[in-house]
Amino acid sequence: MGHKKKEIKIAHNKLLKKFKRFVGPVFVVVMIALVFFIREDNFVASFLSSPVEFVFVGDIMLSRQIGKIIDREDNPNFPFARMVETIQEADIAFGNLETPISTRGVDQGSIYSFRADPRVILGLKWAGFDVLSIANNHTFDWGDDAFLDTRMHLEAQGISTIGGGKDYDEAHSHVRFEKKGQVFCFLGYSEFTAGRGTVHSGPAMARLNKEQIIADIKNAKDYLCEVTIVSLHWGEEYKTNANWTQKDLARSFIDAGAKIVVGHHPHVVQEIEEYNEGLIAYSLGNFIFDQNFSHDTRQSVVLSVILEKNQIKTVTPIPIKFTDKFEPYIFDKL
Repeated sequence: MGHKKKEIKIAHNKLLKKFKRFVGPVFVVVMIALVFFIREDNFVASFLSSPVEFVFVGDIMLSRQIGKIIDREDNPNFPFARMVETIQEADIAFGNLETPISTRGVDQGSIYSFRADPRVILGLKWAGFDVLSIANNHTFDWGDDAFLDTRMHLEAQGISTIGGGKDYDEAHSHVRFEKKGQVFCFLGYSEFTAGRGTVHSGPAMARLNKEQIIADIKNAKDYLCEVTIVSLHWGEEYKTNANWTQKDLARSFIDAGAKIVVGHHPHVVQEIEEYNEGLIAYSLGNFIFDQNFSHDTRQSVVLSVILEKNQIKTVTPIPIKFTDKFEPYIFDKL
């Protein structure tokens, strides 16, 4: 019996030595992993709090006189050349594309019907645009085929579109971006839909409807959109002040959970206001357009907005003017 106890004790001591030899390295590995985790966690926290810069521009029209200038210069980058650094340096750049891009379609008979050659897509891509609204009164100037081509050409170059789609649901879908650990979603709508804003439309445009937009904003939140940006094509042309209907609508969208509301269509700059921890730019005026016919249309703004931890940190309106060839360039003040 004593002999067996001695054997058990010897075996226990050997096991204990092996355990100590095993635990030592494991302990070291665990400690190193813990230190790395803490450092990594701090790095991730720092990364997640990194600022994200948005650049918003107004109406982009690449037909009519602009199209002729692009042809003469033989350069689709030409309209953007003086502003390319500002756009490219942004984490996300947005604009309102007020031109169908296609070689197909039938002119729908508008007094102003726009259609641009598909090579203009190369200029938009080079300039650095990430997302464009196609919810506006010129999107269907050349009918369904040209509209569908526009989306196809843009998406082939990695440029997302909002406010239009093959049907109502797609037109109302948000576009999602993930930047520096944060999630941003865009929605687009137009007051003017040429009869394409019903649930039975196909192709369709997202119509400016208060209840539906609020529902879309809440739906985006359900899809874990931390910051929602709403684009609105609305208002009265050449009016330098938003009307009370616009103000009520924009503020209701901020109250519903949107962080930024950007407007376009008037072709001139309107108010920019901070409201309920959100931002509203009622009209950003033109960005690329052949409308140098008045003091108000010869100048505009590009809006730089920096968000950090899903909160607006800085808002910087960048004044721009236009050359005789309609090129936007930064100007000291309006």
